[in-house]
Amino acid sequence: MSVTDYVEQNQERFQAELFRLLEIPSVSTDPARQGEVARCAEEVAAQLRAAGLEGVEVKETGGHPLVYGQWLGAPGAPTVLIYGHYDVQPEDPVELWTSPPFVPTIRDGKVYARGATDDKGQVIAHVKAVEALMKAEGKLPVNVKFVIEGEEEIGSRNLAPFLEKNKELLKADVLVISDSAMFAPGKPSIVYGLRGLAYVQVELKGADSDLHSGVFGGAVPNPGFELCKLIAQLKDEDGRVTVPGFYDKVVDLSAQERSDYARLPFDNEEFRKELNVPGLSGEKGWTPLEQRSARPTLEINGMLCGWTGPGAKTVLPAKSMAKISCRLVPDQDPEEIARLLAEHIKKLCPPTVECEVMSLHGGKPWVTPREHPALECANRAVQTVFGEQALFVREGGSIPIVVDFQNILGLPGLLVGFGLNTENLHAPDEHFDLGNYQLGIRLSIELMRELATYKASRL
Repeated sequence: MSVTDYVEQNQERFQAELFRLLEIPSVSTDPARQGEVARCAEEVAAQLRAAGLEGVEVKETGGHPLVYGQWLGAPGAPTVLIYGHYDVQPEDPVELWTSPPFVPTIRDGKVYARGATDDKGQVIAHVKAVEALMKAEGKLPVNVKFVIEGEEEIGSRNLAPFLEKNKELLKADVLVISDSAMFAPGKPSIVYGLRGLAYVQVELKGADSDLHSGVFGGAVPNPGFELCKLIAQLKDEDGRVTVPGFYDKVVDLSAQERSDYARLPFDNEEFRKELNVPGLSGEKGWTPLEQRSARPTLEINGMLCGWTGPGAKTVLPAKSMAKISCRLVPDQDPEEIARLLAEHIKKLCPPTVECEVMSLHGGKPWVTPREHPALECANRAVQTVFGEQALFVREGGSIPIVVDFQNILGLPGLLVGFGLNTENLHAPDEHFDLGNYQLGIRLSIELMRELATYKASRL
């Protein structure tokens, strides 16, 4: 029996085994569901064993367990490390779900359940690909290792320590992750870059308490007004960040990358209409798609000062606060950017108010070089399954664990997702196209075959 025939004949079972995972409320943020998270880990391990993987183990961490499995029966071939997660977001608000979030329900060829696309459906497709190859051909074209964790939705706090302690166990040539989306329906994409993050909180203080704006206004500094003036100076009229040194280490998009971006099926006006905004804005000289995925940014995420309740209250606020995030690109360092931003803000702050800048969170940007042979392997796999070339893209968000795999294990990464951004991940009525589930299994099979064509030394 061919691999293709095996996948086709076992389609209903593969679907049922995905549903078995979706029925488990593995919400990692909820202490009351710790047992359910552990139960889900055991179910993942059972499906790894059934697929023919060896050394399968549910490994304890400082938090929720991690599932490991491997097959190393292809001496001389590259080793592929496949990462995913089995934990899910909370289902709240439950009343907005059309069907119960942990009762997988099929509508219009899609399965509706929490975790369907993020990430149970996507990661288990790789497990079924391994099973199909093992059952139909008795072996895999590459060596494979799986790391499927239970804490991605709470920041993967125990993953990096696990990587550090298990470098030899996890030694591989390339990392594959399917926890991303296709560019559009029927438009498969390979994500080769993610932005990093520097997040700070700015606080200005004037008087010890709020004051009467009629009695004191005009003579006493207003922290709210001063914060607005300060923030307004952080960008110029062309949308460029004015922080000295902010762009010093930025690696601009190559000519090839800009050419790739120009070919992407993206319509600026449709994008504007979809968001229902009067117009688009951003850094001059770059397209909206480049601005939102491959250029560094500085944005206000929140502001607070004075009276914000209903009706009027004439106070002169004692304090003001803003949360500011910078999305970063190679080779910007989050700690350095946070420091440069803090120094510039303090320099702009007038002596009439006190200023404090606190760094809250940071993450490094990630990129696999566009010319890396693993990317071409993935492209050929996409062509075989979808009949067209993959779209090479960078994503504007941040996934810190990808950087951990790169920095700790030295692995180039492939983010080859087959979900869609429109599938309500993290929201009510999350769903996953079952046709894409089957395509994901086939894509994983072809990706392993293509990666086998390169010797480990070339990866």
